[in-house]
Amino acid sequence: MEDLDRHQCTIEEREEYEPHIRQGTVVYAGVDYEKILRQAEREADVILWDGGNNDTPFYKSDLEIVVVDPHRPGHELSYYPGEVNLRRADVIVINKVDTAQQHDIETVRQNIRISNPNAFVCEMACQVSVETPDLVRGKRVLVVEDGPTLTHGEMPYGAGVVAARQCGATELIDPRPYAVGSIRTTYERYRHLTSLLPAMGYSDMQRHELEETIRRTDCDLVIIATPIDLARVIKIERPNLRVSYEVKERSTTSLSGLLANFVHEHEPAHAGV
Repeated sequence: MEDLDRHQCTIEEREEYEPHIRQGTVVYAGVDYEKILRQAEREADVILWDGGNNDTPFYKSDLEIVVVDPHRPGHELSYYPGEVNLRRADVIVINKVDTAQQHDIETVRQNIRISNPNAFVCEMACQVSVETPDLVRGKRVLVVEDGPTLTHGEMPYGAGVVAARQCGATELIDPRPYAVGSIRTTYERYRHLTSLLPAMGYSDMQRHELEETIRRTDCDLVIIATPIDLARVIKIERPNLRVSYEVKERSTTSLSGLLANFVHEHEPAHAGV
């Protein structure tokens, strides 16, 4: 974790790296992908290249997995390079089937059938939780969500809003009247955002503005649903709780089983075997 501080990683970079680091996974990052790959090949048995939905693969991989979101049905075909990734995927994971509308899930399924009928398709639930949910009940809460999901991802809510509602919060506070600097500008640009705060942190100044916006917002509790421990990078004076989320397989076609077979099939052959 100290590497993230030493290299002055932004909040967005930390959101990519920190969950893996906490699980003990080695993370390689940088701009010279050839050099990174060659080092990883010397040290690792399996390499996972995670480009998100902003890139097509930089490496020629043995298995391509793409995640689609039924809370945004149709986006899998209307964004570049997301549509490219959907069409070339070996495996497609339909996530969040536990909270999405059934007709939206079916829209995504139909788009997959039309665009990539040979892909292995499985479904996942995205289960959110709070360590002490009783502290949320009856409270007026400020929800801080993953920034890119809300901004160019166009989602009007994230895991924090889901958790707040599940735990019985009485009100989701609108932070727009309290926003300062670039945070205020973000609301002006993305007008679909209302009763939540995107965790923008591309610079020291922007992190300070995020910190100040939280400090000014009149609420009982701050619910933090970013993939990182936000309190590591900004000072949060108000009582706060973190939301965690994990996927659970919901289909008979098992992703974990497929991955186990994939790893077994690609184990290096040993002499005499």
